Order: sequence, then C-alpha cells, then structure tokens
Amino acid sequence: MTVWGTGSFENEYAAEFAREVVQDGAFALAEAFDVALDPDNEYLEAEEGHRALAAAEVLAAVLTGDTRSLTDAGLRAWAQAADLADLTHLRQLALEAVERVLGPGSELPDLWEEGEDADTWRGDVGRLRAELG
Repeated sequence: MTVWGTGSFENEYAAEFAREVVQDGAFALAEAFDVALDPDNEYLEAEEGHRALAAAEVLAAVLTGDTRSLTDAGLRAWAQAADLADLTHLRQLALEAVERVLGPGSELPDLWEEGEDADTWRGDVGRLRAELG
C-alpha cells in the first residue's frame, strides 16, 4: 500500500475510492460503511479502514459544505452537487465506521503507531469525527 500523508485521501485505496464515489455516488459511501461495520468481520484490514475514512470524509464535506479535504477535482465537484437529503441518513453509519477504524481489531491504528505521524493521523481522524458529530 502506498501512503503519502496522513489525510483521508493521501493513500492509494482512498484515491481509487474517490473514482468509485464519482461513478456510484451515495451507494459507494454506504458500501464502505457497511464493509467496515460488518459484524462478521472480526479484523478490519487497512484497505477497508482507508475506504471507510475516505467515505466519512466525503460525507463530512457534503454535510459541512467544506470540500477542501477532497483532493480529487471530480470528487469535489460531486460533493458540491450532491443532494444533502440523499446523504444525511448516512451520518450515524459514518460515525460508527470511524469508531470501528479507531478501535481494537483494526489494522490502521497499529500501522500508524509504528510511524512518527501517529498523533497527526489521530488528530485528523478526530477532526473528521467532530465534523460528522
């Protein structure tokens, strides 16, 4: 996996996910949350964690109207044009997915703890959680 920063879209999985959202819209967001929250999934792999955080970031951008965190121009345009009424119901799922990514049985916190940017990553996820809450 290639990661070039601590932001939700600064990794290859999220960059690919951005294209899926532009193509599939709200369905892609819901699917990313559903995978992260699947009760049969005892361990959340990094890929699914990155996708869940990216989906939460997109939803937060739509809810707040602040698309600066969306690094892909097509995704930013999609978020600006998205119908808020079609996405508001995903807020609770997004919050639960972010908690799942941060919790035990998730690969991402372990990977970040091995590096020097762990505090920055946790701070960014905390900001995301606050925007959704």
